[in-house]
Amino acid sequence: MDGPKEKLSSAELTRRYIDRHPSIRDCISKDLINYSSLSRLIMKELGVKNEEAVLAASRRYAMKLAKTDFEGAVMSIFEQSRLELKTRICIAVAKNEWIVLKNLEDVVRKILGEKSTMQVLQSTNGITVISEDKHLPSIVRAIGQDHIISVKENLAEITVRSPPAIEDTPGAFAYLMAMLSEQGVNLLEAVSCYTDTIFIVSREDMMTAFDILSAVIEGRIVPENGR
Repeated sequence: MDGPKEKLSSAELTRRYIDRHPSIRDCISKDLINYSSLSRLIMKELGVKNEEAVLAASRRYAMKLAKTDFEGAVMSIFEQSRLELKTRICIAVAKNEWIVLKNLEDVVRKILGEKSTMQVLQSTNGITVISEDKHLPSIVRAIGQDHIISVKENLAEITVRSPPAIEDTPGAFAYLMAMLSEQGVNLLEAVSCYTDTIFIVSREDMMTAFDILSAVIEGRIVPENGR
């Protein structure tokens, strides 16, 4: 039986490969790519045999991408953004069971009423509650020890507040994630909510992450290793 790759043309495989690698896509849009080297890389990783077809597809796609500047659009958004830093943040992870959400109802209402930090995220395997350290005892009591998976405290929350246009700007969230990960920052949680992009990091990574994000929104060179 033919595999999925054999059902696609070399041109389609080439476009998909480029789309799945944002750094390559952005370099192509700025005409910073050696197409022969790119073609050989695509052939090696995807098992494509026709170098001429891959090279031609790369150049055709480059003509389309040249009309867009993904990084430029992202940077334009961040030039209008600002940073907020909060310390003494905690994360409680609980089992994904309906009773946990039910038990959290009153404490969530109370914390939101105080205008304190509060995010509740649900995934297949768990429910994550992000709040301030001072609320951790009441959060744990509400969830119940039998439902708690893990607890972390004394963390930091860095929020990038952007204009509403960020919702229509492809790659903005991924750009910030890449800048932080490339400098060795371990993200304990990362959340995008309307105009806010929120990162939870350890106190040890706090200033490194803050310096990197500051450099991004101020249009400065990101310091190596956050320094």
